[in-house]
Amino acid sequence: MYNLVKTLPRFWKRTIVLCVDLSLVPFSLYLAFSLQLNKLWPGAAMADSWALFPLVTGLAAVISISLGIPGIKLNAFESRAVLRTAGFAALLTTITAATSRLAGTGIPSATIIVFGFLFFTLSVASRLAGLRVILWIYRRGSNRTRVLIYGAGATGVQLVAAIGQSEEIDPVGFLDDNKTLQSVTVAGLPVHAPARAAELVREHDIDRVVMAMPSLSLPRQAQIARRLEKLGIDVHRLPSFSELIGNRSLIDEIEPMRAVDFLGRNQLDRELPGLSTRFQGKTVMVTGAGGSIGGELCRQLMVCKPARIVLFEQSEPALYAIDHELQALAEGAGIVIEPVLGSVCARAAVSRTLRRHPVDIVLHAAAHKHVPMVEVNGIEGLRNNILGTRVMAEAARDANVRQFILISSDKAVRPTNVMGASKRLAELVVQDLADRCATTLFSMVRFGNVLGSSGSVIPLFAEQIARGGPVTLTHNAVTRYFMTLPEAARLVLLAGGIARGGDVLVLDMGKPTRIRDLARQMIERAGYTVRDAGHPEGDIEIVVTGLRPGEKLYEELLIGADMQTTPHPKILRAQEEKLSEIEVATMLRDLNSVVQSGDTGAARALISRWVAGYHSPRHEDAV
Repeated sequence: MYNLVKTLPRFWKRTIVLCVDLSLVPFSLYLAFSLQLNKLWPGAAMADSWALFPLVTGLAAVISISLGIPGIKLNAFESRAVLRTAGFAALLTTITAATSRLAGTGIPSATIIVFGFLFFTLSVASRLAGLRVILWIYRRGSNRTRVLIYGAGATGVQLVAAIGQSEEIDPVGFLDDNKTLQSVTVAGLPVHAPARAAELVREHDIDRVVMAMPSLSLPRQAQIARRLEKLGIDVHRLPSFSELIGNRSLIDEIEPMRAVDFLGRNQLDRELPGLSTRFQGKTVMVTGAGGSIGGELCRQLMVCKPARIVLFEQSEPALYAIDHELQALAEGAGIVIEPVLGSVCARAAVSRTLRRHPVDIVLHAAAHKHVPMVEVNGIEGLRNNILGTRVMAEAARDANVRQFILISSDKAVRPTNVMGASKRLAELVVQDLADRCATTLFSMVRFGNVLGSSGSVIPLFAEQIARGGPVTLTHNAVTRYFMTLPEAARLVLLAGGIARGGDVLVLDMGKPTRIRDLARQMIERAGYTVRDAGHPEGDIEIVVTGLRPGEKLYEELLIGADMQTTPHPKILRAQEEKLSEIEVATMLRDLNSVVQSGDTGAARALISRWVAGYHSPRHEDAV
């Protein structure tokens, strides 16, 4: 039956509807006469009027086809279609009355009026009944999606009305937090407490839950959705009608959070005096070019019009992405982009690259820099960050590169983690080479966290807010120095013109930012409220998870108290102790042994011996 109804041509469907209507015409006339004569079978009393039946039926066919009544689909039979049917019945009644008068049948006007009313009523009823029959056939012959609707308010009721005529969706019931609605029937469906969701899913084989509460905040909807998804069902959100018709500007809805909005201080001017001339026409090699810092350095270099930028990166996807981006920018600018896939620890690959592309300046940004990851992969972190820096620096010296700049971190100052210790030891390696090399100018630039970089709290918090929270915080008192990617990259490039051999240049990061304040700002900037003890009805909660292994409450930028100014107010020169040539050689020899053996205890001992202010992490297996 399902296949027969489903595949029936449209012509035959219209013909069936027309035939039903035409059969209702004589039936309605007969009922009208029966009511007027108070007889179940009028018989001879209406003998003079039998000739009117085929005539009226023929008129009904002409009017129905002219008005397009049979073409109205059953599942689209609503108020406008009912009005058209009423017009059809009224027109047929008028013509029937005129025809009766002209034929002299003597049928009372009241009988013809009753006929019109009966025909209209039966016509509408037949269509509604036909729709129910067809839906019943369709539902028995197809796999329907069984749906629970979360929210028995106006939107939920409208949704039931909309999908009630669907052959593919079967609304089973409502879920609602409102206790006054629970256990009652709304729009023909029972309303249940959300606590019964798991039971309903099992009993009724539910496939999907539709959130029909658009007035509820998105974080709250996301929390409910995550709870329901644990039951193994899909959860969809129904937008409000104001959202559908664009009551608010789309730009207002999707305006992104800018990292600069959370710094609370003035940013660096985009154009810096003398910056372009230092790199114009030069060949610059950027290691870790596919990373956040390396990629931004490349973008800033494009403005300086170097002759060539050598992108050195060990991650193929990251290298492809930055090369694709820069090649588009380089078109017509006369800048050659050279992508090179390789590791900074591979001496042969590094030396070959420097020989093939005579490099003037190396910006060494390649590093494993995510504190938790390096903390649990300490041996690899030490190998890449220290030995990789040594390989790059020595290869730059051997290739007579004019300048080598190491991108360092504030975590190198009195570190409590392997990443910070590895960056401090890398600084010591570069300082040692600076004392023994007259052809290459070696220097370091140290700065704090970069907002918007991979691993930064900004994208992490934004993702958590989008999921409805909670926003995770390691400690209520934790603070960090922050700078935007473009500002950090421009200052690094500018620092190259200020540096002297062996300099540790420190970028002015302003005042440290309290991370809890940052989290609150981001939640409120997204249009939500913080849920805490004072505001239990808030949207998103901030949860303290505890400091991770090796993590500090606050970061520092200087090891000692001595600090000198430079020609630029945002670049300072640190005066710090260095290791002797013999000490650096001993440290590197021991480090090679540690890397070869994979001895985490020896690695921890090495860091404690050579890094001033290092505090061992809380977890014994952190290296």
